[in-house]
Amino acid sequence: MASIYELAQEKVRNALRIIEKEEYFKYIAEPEQATEFTIPVRLDNGEVEVFKAYRVKHSTARGPAKGGIRYHPLVNMDEVKTLAFLMTWKNAVVNIPYGGGKGGITLDPKKYSEREIEIITRAYARRLARIIGPDIDIPAPDVYTNPQIMAWILDEYSFIKQWEPAVITGKPLELGGIAGREESTARGAFFVLRELLKDQNIAKPRIAIQGFGNAGMNLARILAESGYNIVAVSDSRGGIYNEKGLDIEKVIDIKKEKKTVQEAEGEKISNKELLELDVDILIPAALDNQITKSNADKVKASVILEVANNPVTPEADKILEERNILVVPDILANAGGVTGSYFEWIQNREGSIWSYERFVNELERVMTTAYRDVRAVRNKYNTTMRNSAFILAVTRVLGAMRQRGWI
Repeated sequence: MASIYELAQEKVRNALRIIEKEEYFKYIAEPEQATEFTIPVRLDNGEVEVFKAYRVKHSTARGPAKGGIRYHPLVNMDEVKTLAFLMTWKNAVVNIPYGGGKGGITLDPKKYSEREIEIITRAYARRLARIIGPDIDIPAPDVYTNPQIMAWILDEYSFIKQWEPAVITGKPLELGGIAGREESTARGAFFVLRELLKDQNIAKPRIAIQGFGNAGMNLARILAESGYNIVAVSDSRGGIYNEKGLDIEKVIDIKKEKKTVQEAEGEKISNKELLELDVDILIPAALDNQITKSNADKVKASVILEVANNPVTPEADKILEERNILVVPDILANAGGVTGSYFEWIQNREGSIWSYERFVNELERVMTTAYRDVRAVRNKYNTTMRNSAFILAVTRVLGAMRQRGWI
């Protein structure tokens, strides 16, 4: 059985086959640097626990590595390598001057106190300080990490190296963060979807969103404010459905108060049922591997917008393609997050403060341009949007490597 890294590599192989450049695969198949280390920490109860930690730089051909840090009990080297690999192509699709990076610690943050998380984070930061920097590798928040954790990393880095807020993004506003970054993944997805709907000539789409975390909740809010009809949403406990449309503002209020959308008004449904609803647009914004070969034939939506990472398996991809269901790939659909991080990095390097309006306007420009670039490739090669996005990204990375004399 193929590893998740091998499955990710196959997406690039497919792109290279289409443009008849398979001989270049070996140049981009493996990361430039993969670092694994351990962090021994004395916990509040006096016991010492040792955590495994990782940081991977896949490519720096187009600029410093860029990618998040995740805290999760299933974090391992294969996962971090895969995510760094995919970040290379995501950054290239939206044409920002970064390569791919990723990091993480194998831990369940729910099991530790805030003080313990801080100690673990600062220990991780001390090891990272040797291999990150604003022109080398720039981390950001990811699963179960947040602006506070980024602040601790910045603080440790500042003592070891120097004060340099551009070393990390997703920071609190007080430490050089940027207005708009928190919602940038969602707003970027909105701009892509808006362009797509114009092309598809879908005037009043019925939308279902699986996942009501930061990305899913913000996207639901932005879509509702823009007049779109959201008929279903869900979180880890399940979802709600109303064929006439949900009052998203009330759903958000209830989610914040009750910790689940299922307490809001609407028909209770499961996450599985949400994926199979009769809607125009299905937005998986939660976990990976949600649409598989076992349920791909039951999807009724005409468009799937991948706001989560890897929500559609390769086997499901083939079924959806055969059924003429359009899949907007994650390396385009959720690239608003890293684009927002890029703006924060620019702000820090300039020593300026961007307005929220400037942030949104620039995000709209980058995301709509990226969508149109992918569309142009799709029209040229008559292939899927996923293949088109990877063709665009691979072409840009290989072009940079060629200009630098690496190939």
